[in-house]
Parts: sequence; C-alpha cells; structure tokens
Amino acid sequence: MSAISLGWSELRRLTAGRLPMIAVLALALIPTLYGGLYLFANGDPYSSLGAVPAAIVQADAGAVQNGAKVNFGGDVATSLQRGGGFGWTTTDEASAQDGVRAGIFDAALVIGSDFSADLVSAGNLKPQQASLTLITNDANNYLARTIADQITERVRASIASKVGTQAAAQFLDGFVAIRSSVGKAVDGATRLDAGAATLRDGTSTLRDGAGTLAAGASTLADGTGRIATGVGQLADGLRAVRAKTVALPAQTATLADGATQVAGGTSQLAGAGAAAAKAATGLSGSLAASRSGIAADLAADGLDDAQVQAVLAKLDPLRTQLQGAAAQAAGTAAGLGKLADGAQRVATGATALAAATPELTSAIGRAADGAGTAATGADQAATGARALSDGAGSLSTGSGKVADGAATLAGGTADLRAGLTTGLNQIPNPDAATVKGTSATLGDPVVVTSNALSAAGSYGAGLAPFFLSLSAWIGAYVMFLLVKPLSQRALAAGRAPLRTALGGWLAPAVIGVVQMAAMFAVVRLALDIEPVHPWLTALFLVLISVTFVAILQALNVWFGAVGQFLGLVLMLTQLVTAGGTFPWQTLPEPLNSLHWVLPMSYGVDGLRQLLYGGNLALGVRDSAVL
Repeated sequence: MSAISLGWSELRRLTAGRLPMIAVLALALIPTLYGGLYLFANGDPYSSLGAVPAAIVQADAGAVQNGAKVNFGGDVATSLQRGGGFGWTTTDEASAQDGVRAGIFDAALVIGSDFSADLVSAGNLKPQQASLTLITNDANNYLARTIADQITERVRASIASKVGTQAAAQFLDGFVAIRSSVGKAVDGATRLDAGAATLRDGTSTLRDGAGTLAAGASTLADGTGRIATGVGQLADGLRAVRAKTVALPAQTATLADGATQVAGGTSQLAGAGAAAAKAATGLSGSLAASRSGIAADLAADGLDDAQVQAVLAKLDPLRTQLQGAAAQAAGTAAGLGKLADGAQRVATGATALAAATPELTSAIGRAADGAGTAATGADQAATGARALSDGAGSLSTGSGKVADGAATLAGGTADLRAGLTTGLNQIPNPDAATVKGTSATLGDPVVVTSNALSAAGSYGAGLAPFFLSLSAWIGAYVMFLLVKPLSQRALAAGRAPLRTALGGWLAPAVIGVVQMAAMFAVVRLALDIEPVHPWLTALFLVLISVTFVAILQALNVWFGAVGQFLGLVLMLTQLVTAGGTFPWQTLPEPLNSLHWVLPMSYGVDGLRQLLYGGNLALGVRDSAVL
C-alpha cells in the first residue's frame, strides 16, 4: 500500500459519518477562527481610542506674551477634546484622581495654573519648564498608560515646537535689532574715525604752533627782560630829572623876566636903527641934491670943469656909501624889529613856561613814580614771560604726545570701524519671510520623512504574520487530537516505515491545506489585508502548515501523549521567540538563541516578506529552512 493510499484511507476514516465530518470541518476552521478573530479584534484599535474614557484638568491661568493674552493650556485642552485620541472629559484635579483610581477614567491629564507663564518664560534669561501631569493606573489598563504617554508626548512636542518657533522668532528679531544698532555704531565709528583724523591733523598743527609759541615765548622772555632793564633805567633817569627840575620853576620865571627885558631893549635898538637908516637916507639925498650946487660953487671958486668933476667924483662914492649905510641901517632896523618880536615871543613863551614848569615838574615826578612801577611790572612780566616760555615748552612736548595719541586714536578708530563693519556683515539681516521660515525650522528642527521600503498598512496587518503562523501551529496541533499520527496496522503488516510515515502525514497535511485556504480567504476578503504577493503568500502558508504538521506528527509518533504536550510547550516557546510583536533582538538569552532554531521564526519572517513586499531572497531562505 502506497503513502497516498494510507493517507486516503485515514481521510475516509475521519469523514465516515456526520459527526466525524463535522469534527473535521471544525478542525479545518480552528486556525481561521483563531487568526481571523484575533486579527479582526486588533485590526485598527487606534481608531477606536475615542471610546477610552480619560479626564483632562485645565487649570492654566494664562499669561501675557508680547502684550497679548495667551492660554496655551486652554489650547491644549481644546485640541485634545477635538481629536486627541481618548474620549476626554473636563473635570477638576480631585475628581480626575478619584476617577482614575476607581476605574472611571483610564488616564487623566492635568494642566497646571502656571503652564502658560512657564512657556512664555522661554523668551527670558531664566526660563521655566512647563509641565503636564499624567495620572494613570495600571490596574485599569497598562496599554492605556502607554498610549497616554504617546499622546502627551505629541502634545509636548507640538507645544515645544510652537513656543520654540516663537522664541526663535524673537531671537531672529533680536538679530535685526542688533544689526540696526551695530549699523548705527558703524556710522558713529565712521564719524569718530573722521573726527580722529581731524584731531590728528589739529594736534599736529597744535604741536607745530606750540613749538612756535615756545620759541616766541622765549624771545618774549628775553625782550621783557630787556624792557625791564630799560624801564628801570628810565625810572632812574626820571628820578634824576625830577631832582634837577626842583629849581626849574624859579629859573623859568627869571628867564621870562630876562626875555621881557631883552624884548624891550631889542625894540629900542630897532627904533634907533630905523632912525639911523632914515638919517643916512636923508644925507644921501642931500648929497645928491647938493651936487650941482657944489659943482657951481667950485666952478665959482675958480676950479675948472675937470677939477670940478674930480671933486664930484670923490663925492659920488661917499653918496654911494651913505646909501649903502642907509640900506644896512634899514635892514638892521628891520632885523632888530623881528628880533624884538622874537624876543617878545620868547618872553611870552618864557612866561608860559614859567607858569607850566610847576606842572612839568609834578608830571616828571609822576613819570618817575610810574617808571618805577613799570620797572616792577616789567620785572614781573619778564618772570611771567620766562614762565610762559617754560609752559610753552611743556605745551610743545605735551602737544607732541597728544599728536602721537591722536594718531594712535585715528588708527584705533579705523580698526574699530573696520571691525564693526566686518561684524555688521556677519550679523544676519533676515526679512519677515525669512524670520518666519527660519523660526519655524528652529522651533521644529527635525522633520521625519517616512521612506518605508515595505509597509503593513494597519496594526492588524502588522500582526498578521505572527498570528497566521501561530494559527497554523494551533491548527496542526488540534488535528492530532483526532488524526492518528501513524498507521499501526500498516507497520504490523510490514509496510515500509518511510512510506507509512508519509501516509500518516498526508491526511493532516491535506486538512492543513484546507485550513490555510479558509484562513487566507477570510484574511484577504473579510479583513481586507491585501498581500503584495498573494499567490506566494498562499503557497507559503501551505508550506508552514505542512511543516508544522510534520513536526507535531513526529513528536506524537516518538513520544505519544508526551509528544502532544511537547507540541503545546513548543507553541508557548515560539510565542515569545518568533519576534512577532517586539523585535527578537530584544529577547534575553537563551530565548534569543532559540529564535534561530524554532520553525515559527522563519514562518513569521517569510510571511512579512511576502505580505509587505519585502526581500524575496529572505523569503526563499525561510522557505528552504522550513
């Protein structure tokens, strides 16, 4: 008898009668019931979180930000109530704690009174962290706490992004203000640089002028010294003159009297001279008038004409001399008249001089006193001029230092302007759009772009590889409650052991194929889990089933009832080692090592590759291992 005949014989035995047929159908539907119901129940649990009761306590008192009233706690509460995962109920903190403790609420979120104030402080030098208080009770539901943690984390991230964006905007606005201030500083530094250059030029001129002043002050000191000496000598001379002019008034009075007498005598002398001139003129005229008479008298006396002319020739010079004497006398008389007038003016001036001499004497005295004072002042001026000369020298030296300092200042202001200009160019100057975009990036600097090489699509689809493999094991396990793992009659008849074993495996393997077909149909059509490789997935489910049937058959053949128990133990072991929920790498030893030697691990991995469109090479490897 062949293995196929043995398998067919076992199937006929199992289906002989209505009740056995119902039992076989029940065996065929067990994997579908287990896997289908579990996947159906967990298809998309997150879409129903609104039915999970939770409390929210909004105690935020709000705050003022940039002159506007804000209440971030109220925003959080409103956002959660509109679609924040749980079915949120607003209450007070005491009621929320009592509700979580009594199981009325699975979780409670408390927003404190300082929530907004702490968030607004992010723009200050001493910011405070705003906090949310999550109240949970694992006695109600552990996963509820996990989900609540995720919800509050999303809230925290959203609020942090919003506040961070606002803080970044303030930060960037500060850059704009700083740049404006530094721009003003650059303008000021430019003016300072120009002023420093002017100061440098002015102090150079001052240094030159101070040198000239020092030289002039030295010359002034010498001149004032000589002036002091001269004024001293003048004072001495004036004092000597004053001593000599003590008797001057009396002497000028005597001079005036004498001048008056001289004027009188001169006047008399001028009159005598005039008389003499008149007499000589008259005598000369008389001689001229007497010449003809004399000539007649001589002729009468017997003198001839020649003798008469000889005598007259001797009288003519006398007349000429008389005429000259008369002219001289007249000139003398005129000069004496002028002399008399001058003498009179001298007398008049001498009289005036005599009258003014006392005042002159007094003035000379005052001049002598003033010259003495001037001599003292000249000495003081000489001393001051020497001090001025010394000060001008110090000024020249100091102005030189000032000029050097001004040059250094000019260089420093140029460096300052260059440094400020460089710094100004390095300070960002964002416009409003840039501030908005940059602050949004700084407030939420990380964006996660999902690039799934393969995706399950839903929570239920993500668990499908694990529960389909587990359902296949359970389906194989329960079959050996009715199916005989090996035909003892065939062995007793001397049939070949391998053929007999294959015959015992064939009947449950066929039922297993039916199990996988029913389960695959329900998963795909009823649960809407669409495999990327549907036919390969179906064939791989068949491979998993017939492999599990073979393993459980072997255990039942080798160990009997103990083998059945070992099959249960293996199922429990594979529940934790297959990596169906958490990554298998998180398993502790020795479970981590068992992952590689138990068949369900490869069933789960292969189904993932085929359901989600993963690496087909890994699917081939898993198939080969099974």
